[in-house]
Amino acid sequence: MSSGFSTSSVAGTASHPRTTTGATLGDRVRALRLAAGLTQTDLAGERCSKEYVSQIERGKTRPTAETVEWLAVRLGVDPQFVVRGLAVETRTRVEALLMQAEALAEGHRYEEAIVAFRAARAETGGAAELDLRALAGEGWSLMQHGELRQAIGVLVAARELSELHQFSDVDRADVVFRLGACRYKLSSIATAVAALDEALELAERSGLPCDLLRAQILAWRSRCRRRQRDYEAARDDVERALELARAMNDPRVVAGAYFQASLVAEKQGHWILSRQYAQQAKTLYQQLNDARNTGRMMLNLGGLQLQLGKPDEAIEHLNASFALAVESGSQPDAAQALGSLAAVHEALGDHVAADGYARKALALLEGREDFIFEIGQSNVVLGRSLMERGRLDEAEQCFRAADAAFERMASASYRAGAWVALGDLAGRRGDAREAARLYRNAVEALQDNRF
Repeated sequence: MSSGFSTSSVAGTASHPRTTTGATLGDRVRALRLAAGLTQTDLAGERCSKEYVSQIERGKTRPTAETVEWLAVRLGVDPQFVVRGLAVETRTRVEALLMQAEALAEGHRYEEAIVAFRAARAETGGAAELDLRALAGEGWSLMQHGELRQAIGVLVAARELSELHQFSDVDRADVVFRLGACRYKLSSIATAVAALDEALELAERSGLPCDLLRAQILAWRSRCRRRQRDYEAARDDVERALELARAMNDPRVVAGAYFQASLVAEKQGHWILSRQYAQQAKTLYQQLNDARNTGRMMLNLGGLQLQLGKPDEAIEHLNASFALAVESGSQPDAAQALGSLAAVHEALGDHVAADGYARKALALLEGREDFIFEIGQSNVVLGRSLMERGRLDEAEQCFRAADAAFERMASASYRAGAWVALGDLAGRRGDAREAARLYRNAVEALQDNRF
């Protein structure tokens, strides 16, 4: 990046640059000196030696506060510009922009947050700590908005920046954690686990207080373990996350941990415990006025009500979830509610209603590679509703679309569900041999998984 500023005299007060090359104090001193047309000897004057200036510029020595003041006068800039790369008023403005962007992300207004983080980054003037904060926030918001490839690109840049000496292992852990979450969203589960393991190791070895980050890492790793069907490991992670969250007394983090605990308990068949966790999470999200996450908990509770043999209550919860998703402007959450409604109506034998809900869900999730599982599931439900009405060729297209989606997840166990559906279809067509082959493949896939 070019410095983009005009030359000024050593003693002058010409306007200093909004940006300057380099991320360290030494880089800034060198860039300012060159912009002023000075040699190292010129800058040193009678105060110090040329060698001392050279050591500052190469990062071999850190000048005292008094020396920084003197350098700032010689270079015609604010002392804070020498130290941090920004004048005080500029830094204050950028920090305000970042706080606004973070508040937007906290409120799930990710599209606006992305714009705000980019606006802040344009003003950082190369200040590394502000750049890292902006990149990390932008990457997370891009991920939540479904722009996963862009998110990874931004977070890779953040990771490279975090390797600078002024950043701690906690800073690095935070960026690696966000990359792990992106990989999970892309269904690259093994890569996600590796990143989350690295993030947790960095956080724990730092010796710095970072319980919030550790709780988040553990909760996301629990998601990965759940996708791998390693439910014991998933439970261990979420229990550790809950312990940390409760100790911090942070209701949002506690709610998120309860959410994950509910999902793990459901997968283990502990439906009453799962419902208890989900209700605790819902109560906390309601207290936080978080409509989007409240809707997600209603979605979870709807599924549990169906498992507990209460389809009418399930439909009631899922309709409430859909309404909250619409209220909060979350298209993917609305799609998940519709997909679950499709599954309930299919279970009740209302194939026409199941068809309608499943098609609406698929339309809302079109192109969302971070919701491959939900796309696969809705295709299975739609296929079954078609098969039950004798539309076998269309049903096969849906089942094969589901199989392709689950294959992208690298999950043989989920593909087994699609193979069972295709086996049922083969049976409807009178092809007993093909049906037996597909059922056998499904059984073998399930036997290869840990439970």
